[in-house]
Amino acid sequence: MIFKQLFDTKSSTYTYIIASAKGREAMIIDPVIENVVEYIKLLKELDLKLVKVIDTHIHADHVTGASKLKDITKCSTIMGDHTPAETVEIKVKDDEYINLDNLKIRAMYTPGHTSDSYSFLMNNYLFSGDTLLINGTGRTDFQNGNSKDAYNSIFNKLLKLPDETLLYPAHDYKGEKVSTIGKEKKYNPRLQVKSVDEYIEIMNNLDLRKPVSIEENISKNLKLGA
Repeated sequence: MIFKQLFDTKSSTYTYIIASAKGREAMIIDPVIENVVEYIKLLKELDLKLVKVIDTHIHADHVTGASKLKDITKCSTIMGDHTPAETVEIKVKDDEYINLDNLKIRAMYTPGHTSDSYSFLMNNYLFSGDTLLINGTGRTDFQNGNSKDAYNSIFNKLLKLPDETLLYPAHDYKGEKVSTIGKEKKYNPRLQVKSVDEYIEIMNNLDLRKPVSIEENISKNLKLGA
């Protein structure tokens, strides 16, 4: 397997390139439109063919590069089946598997940050989007976000995975690159709660600023960045 983690400094977004070393087929998770040229260059350097691109949800803080990548490479676009983006070619259901040569990626419906949020599990690699972050969790105050849904997604799905599962989120703002489910259970301050009501109380009092250009970003992402 080939695995690359790329970082967009403007939006603090992590993009992931995954590929089968055998068949050279590649997939990109959460691409940023400004970095598409960089992705294409890296794919060529690694002699990979991009066949699939996934967005974990409709992003509010950056514009996806999905459509641009499709125009260049003819790859398929994928999102979870709760997405409001009509132009997505493949909409996967909860617990459905995406095949990439000999690799299998499990789709997991994890709403809360947004109503369409999905996480993706490949072997012991968890790509959690904005649902579960390193030492944090995704905010729930816009895009049909719901703190109770987020609690259920995190505590009743993601934290049920083995402790050694590697956590790769869609964002990090402090330079952290990877964690594990076990570490997050022990040290993530948002997860040290005794009830769903306590978690909701925390999330309702975060008082965070909304992302710059949120309306424009969401509008473009509903068309996959086109």
